[in-house]
Amino acid sequence: MTKYLIQFSYTQEGLAGLMSEGGSKRRQATEKLIESLGGKLLAYYFSFGEYDGLAIVDRLDNIEVATAALTAAASGAVKTKTTVLLDPDDLDKAVKKSATYRPPGK
Repeated sequence: MTKYLIQFSYTQEGLAGLMSEGGSKRRQATEKLIESLGGKLLAYYFSFGEYDGLAIVDRLDNIEVATAALTAAASGAVKTKTTVLLDPDDLDKAVKKSATYRPPGK
């Protein structure tokens, strides 16, 4: 199955929860969410900048990832951005295919 990069940002409510629980508990909660959908949490990190952290998950499809994102967002504690990840073999398959395309104005 496809791997996904899920970047997350906490709301003020979510930050308050993070401050009281700590990072390990949030990782465990995320892992439980992903596993409940049949997936596997491959990586989980906190970060500086636009996003408070990221997770990389595997063994999910688009519907299951949407379910996870909606479940987390509905809590009001976190916002997410999800990116589909392609491994080099996937890209090799893509470059071997051809498609017809006309750029704008040409």
